[in-house]
Amino acid sequence: MVVKLFDSELKIMDVLWNEGDATAKHLAAVLTKQVGWSKTTTYTIIKKCIAKGAISRNDPDFLCHAFITREQAQEFETNELIRKMYGGAEDRLIASLLGRNDLTAEEIEHLKTMVHKKE
Repeated sequence: MVVKLFDSELKIMDVLWNEGDATAKHLAAVLTKQVGWSKTTTYTIIKKCIAKGAISRNDPDFLCHAFITREQAQEFETNELIRKMYGGAEDRLIASLLGRNDLTAEEIEHLKTMVHKKE
């Protein structure tokens, strides 16, 4: 089961998804550089992710492992967006994307290919 992850939790997950298993100390160092968090802040958010079942902690060294894949989190967030903003209608989301004026020809072709594969 995938759970709702807040932006701060996604920052932790992003490091784990990009780098693989990491110690809490390493996560704190990376996130201090990336967003200026203190070690305490990082550890607090790690604990929230553990409580949600998004990551596990293994001793020694407080090694963190992601239980949720990036794709699972993306699918969850996309489904939430469709439900909240488009009344559950996937076609309305696609129409919104297609209505954007900043889509490149390459992006439009990619969308067409994806639609044709679904038919």
